[in-house]
Amino acid sequence: MSLTKRQEEILFAIIEEYAEIATPVGSVTLAKLFDVSSATIRAEMARLEESGYIAQPHTSAGRVPTDAGYRYYVNSLTESLNSDRTNEVHISPQPLPERSSHVLEARISSQSRADQAIRGAVDSLVELTGNLGLATIGEQLYISGISRLFTQPEFLDTQRVQSVAKLLDNLEPWLREAAPGQPLNIFIGQENPIGKSSQSSLIISRFRSPFSDQSYIGVLGPTRQNYSRVMSLVRYAGDALEAALLVK
Repeated sequence: MSLTKRQEEILFAIIEEYAEIATPVGSVTLAKLFDVSSATIRAEMARLEESGYIAQPHTSAGRVPTDAGYRYYVNSLTESLNSDRTNEVHISPQPLPERSSHVLEARISSQSRADQAIRGAVDSLVELTGNLGLATIGEQLYISGISRLFTQPEFLDTQRVQSVAKLLDNLEPWLREAAPGQPLNIFIGQENPIGKSSQSSLIISRFRSPFSDQSYIGVLGPTRQNYSRVMSLVRYAGDALEAALLVK
């Protein structure tokens, strides 16, 4: 089902608000944001729910995004700049703050060895996103920030933690076999090849390194996150590593 401009705006507002507050978003909040009645918002939310883009947790009157809602949002982030459609909401990844780019560049350029530069970039992503960071270094997978990831509210559930652990245990052979070909790859919730019930998103950038033309760096975090910012950070990290390592 195609969405109207207002339905897209409401969906995107729910996703962005939920990323900030980590609690279901209600019609009263959205009514204030859009300066319309709560009844109007509730009617549009009902259509979004029927279409599978948002859901209502049992204990709340608010709504949260579904995997399909996040996918719609991420596709809009990656495609809208090249689109000539006039009836849809155009969003694009946030410009990377100067401080963030400086942090990544400093951590990469201060290392004399390629493996140290990659580890430094991963550690910077952990600090900047609060997610788990990861990268391939040759035939090994480097992981950092597990404790940061599990402090997020989604992972108070032990079953989700176990599902994330399963994903991480199998991620290296999967990357080697599947070799995702896009410069930036996003796997949301059920789209993940392993650990489908973890309610997490894997955002990885492919880059060339002295170890391989198919090296990867990225983050693993809850589906509830600031995709615009994190996608920009991961893509920048991959580009910066490739530029630095192929010169060294």
